[in-house]
Amino acid sequence: MTTQARAVLFHETGGPAVLTIEEVRLDDPGPGEVRIRVDALGLNRAEALFRAGTYYYQPTLPGSRLGYEAAGVVESVGEGVTEFAPGDPVLTGPQIEMSAQGVYGDRIVLPVESVVPRPGSVEAVTGAATWLAYATAYGGLLETGGLRPGDHVLITAASSGVGTAAVQTALRIGAVPIAVTRTGAKRQRLLEVGAAHVIAAHEEDVPDEVQRLTGDRGAELIFDPIGGPELPALARAAASPGTIVLYGWLAGKPTVMPHNWPLTVHMYANGHLSATAAGRRRINRFVESGLRDGGIRPVIGEVFDGLDRIVDAHRLMESNTHIGKIVVTVDH
Repeated sequence: MTTQARAVLFHETGGPAVLTIEEVRLDDPGPGEVRIRVDALGLNRAEALFRAGTYYYQPTLPGSRLGYEAAGVVESVGEGVTEFAPGDPVLTGPQIEMSAQGVYGDRIVLPVESVVPRPGSVEAVTGAATWLAYATAYGGLLETGGLRPGDHVLITAASSGVGTAAVQTALRIGAVPIAVTRTGAKRQRLLEVGAAHVIAAHEEDVPDEVQRLTGDRGAELIFDPIGGPELPALARAAASPGTIVLYGWLAGKPTVMPHNWPLTVHMYANGHLSATAAGRRRINRFVESGLRDGGIRPVIGEVFDGLDRIVDAHRLMESNTHIGKIVVTVDH
């Protein structure tokens, strides 16, 4: 059976204004698929890059979809699906190709591998702000970076959704998170989120401050989504030996490798860890347990009511004035 759904599409790359809301065809779920009523969307920087045509893979135009992260309720399941049943609260996130499967809409159909259980006590707005940020923090800090209790971790772009999730993830295992933000305007809020220290990059020398705060040892781990030509300067903040985990490329310029060896540099991508059932199991267990015991408390920057506010939400995301995740609720 085919029905109609509302979806956010774009027919050319560009700024937030290229986003439109249109009626699309929605089929019943096929074998191994799940149909979801979407109640809230969590926005990610990757979606702005994808919309602009500067992400690591390109949209299929015209009529590309976008979006990784949603919270909703299962409406129906396809043949062979035993993990979920109608009425189950769920999240989305892993193994999504945005052009074809983007979640910005009021109803979506996804492969079961892209759907994650949501504890019934977690409402949709909180859920929509959770999976991708904490999966990235878990995979980058723990599985890739090997962060240990007592380690200092330097978290750049700390006011972002992933940045605030990384602060909480570090605290969850007994590490010491040092947050980096551009100015002191966000200092107090980041301390409230749990940062042990906050460095304003436009007002202080980041490596010098890290050395001072760590007794000249440096940070055992640097967690950075920026890269680019400034990476060697940032690497002066690393311990010896130390580790850098790059989980993005916001600089948009070639990344220069630092030479202050011994130093290990990893490139982290969420899709690599979530590509296997074992990786998804570990991520999902980490996220679910944190939601249940309160160790994971997503920081919500702003909530926009209604899918028709998606352009405004993207404009806020590009302004970089918010702290945490931006969420858009979906009316039915």
